[in-house]
Amino acid sequence: MEFSFSQILSVTMILFAIIDILGSIPIIIELRRKAGHIESEKASLVALALMILFLFLGESLLRVIGLDVASFAIAGSIVIFCIALEMVLGLTIFKEDAPETVSIVPLAFPLIAGAGSMTTLLSLKTEYATQNILVGIVLNMTFVYFVLKNTARLERLFGKSGLNVLRKTFGVILLAIAIKLFRTNTGL
Repeated sequence: MEFSFSQILSVTMILFAIIDILGSIPIIIELRRKAGHIESEKASLVALALMILFLFLGESLLRVIGLDVASFAIAGSIVIFCIALEMVLGLTIFKEDAPETVSIVPLAFPLIAGAGSMTTLLSLKTEYATQNILVGIVLNMTFVYFVLKNTARLERLFGKSGLNVLRKTFGVILLAIAIKLFRTNTGL
């Protein structure tokens, strides 16, 4: 197999839609507000490593620990549901003893490299060459890094009331995504 621009473009666009980093801006700003800061490099590198690891070892890893993809997706949907409740209702569900861990959980996993991304990678592997998927992952994580690095600018751009509207709106959308992910994988 060789590199294919059309495959790279397709994989990049599919992952971009699943990761939805632009739709996650209000969540990222909220996490930054709670933690004081977000380590953009750490979050991007951890998400990149998780996605590459899952690309190569995902199904085997889940099988070894006795999980199927559906169970993994259901667990991710519950975490996403809790984050969405925080956004919509103004609750605090995730209480971090060490705010520096926000860059890893819930940002790198499950927000960026979550159940949706992981299950998508397993699906992409059946249709696209691995090296093209890898390029798509790297391109997406580069974009994610730039968004994370510029959250302060984005916050100034939207303003306080704009962020409140975005946070509530994307909280509802995130609730819907969590419920859809849950329903799809439970058959309800």
